[in-house]
Amino acid sequence: MLFMKGTPDQPRCGFSARTVAMLDELGTDYAAMDILPHPLIRQELSELSGWPTIPQLFIGGELVGGCDIVTEMFETGELAQALGVEHEGASAPAADAQPRPIQIGE
Repeated sequence: MLFMKGTPDQPRCGFSARTVAMLDELGTDYAAMDILPHPLIRQELSELSGWPTIPQLFIGGELVGGCDIVTEMFETGELAQALGVEHEGASAPAADAQPRPIQIGE
């Protein structure tokens, strides 16, 4: 589950765009929620997770981290492993990379 600013099709910040691009590069399905229309969700989420910034990626109900942690994990192959997909590890996609269309769960 990715809590982000905007949607995968229209990210509203560079960090969210970069995180979406990495998930899309791995070809994994994921749900995403735009926290911008719901300020209370952002506040509650940050209090519960202990992570102050958005985006926040959760895998299996556990917080993975924000864009910086996700980028590091992507580059080392740890993100692919955590998601159970194969990937040969590469540099992270650019923040302006276009996401592929996916079905978004709420």
